[in-house]
Amino acid sequence: MPDTPDTLAPGQRLNRLEDPVGDFPFYNGAPAPISGRQWLFVMAAVVLGFLMLILPIPWPGGVWGSMIPALLFPAIPLLALARVAPGHWTAIFGKVGGREIRLMFGFALLNLVVSMSVGTILNALTQVTSNAAIQQLGVKDTTAQVAFYVKTLPQLFGEEVVTLLPFLALMYLLTQRFRVGRRAAILGAWVISAAAFGLIHLPTYDWNLVQCLVVIGTARLMLTLPWILTKNIWVSTGAHIINDWSLFTFSLLGAALVGKA
Repeated sequence: MPDTPDTLAPGQRLNRLEDPVGDFPFYNGAPAPISGRQWLFVMAAVVLGFLMLILPIPWPGGVWGSMIPALLFPAIPLLALARVAPGHWTAIFGKVGGREIRLMFGFALLNLVVSMSVGTILNALTQVTSNAAIQQLGVKDTTAQVAFYVKTLPQLFGEEVVTLLPFLALMYLLTQRFRVGRRAAILGAWVISAAAFGLIHLPTYDWNLVQCLVVIGTARLMLTLPWILTKNIWVSTGAHIINDWSLFTFSLLGAALVGKA
């Protein structure tokens, strides 16, 4: 994220959850104003990008054919953002250095611990549904497994895009239209965007509403923390990739061990 003067008054930050300088882009007209109508256009692009991922469109076949919807998933919303904020759409990105990489691994580990704990508790209380794509990964050949990992790079980045652009739209709505304070707006955008993220996973988890809101929603809350801290989508994306690739690898190792038993 480009360096900008820090004009936030004391008490507007979420204390240790945010870096002491910098602010979220776009919600308050900086570095470029985005109107309510323009935010609706961006949100429509978010929906369209998601539809490219889930609709039964006859994309080219082969193990790499699924890369097309995975690439369109983040590309369509980002093109919409570039349309309404020309020259400034990169404000959601930031540098990646040693600190950012450490944060990626740290938040990935935090999310693994928290989401697994929540999942274990929920599994003891009610029925949960496994992710079919991860379950099937162990029976794929090596080429298909590599393709799966590669495909998840743009797809997981897309999940960040379709979570954090609505986060900023909610920040705009809450602060500029409803005149909510910045701290309350962050909390509201954080919770609502996490719930929406959980809901878009309903088809993946056999429409298990409780699981999607509780387990996936909690995981999303953890994965949005690095964005709140740094305002850098690369950090939350890196944490998301490390988290999910760890789960994929655990699944592959478990399948290999079962196969040898």
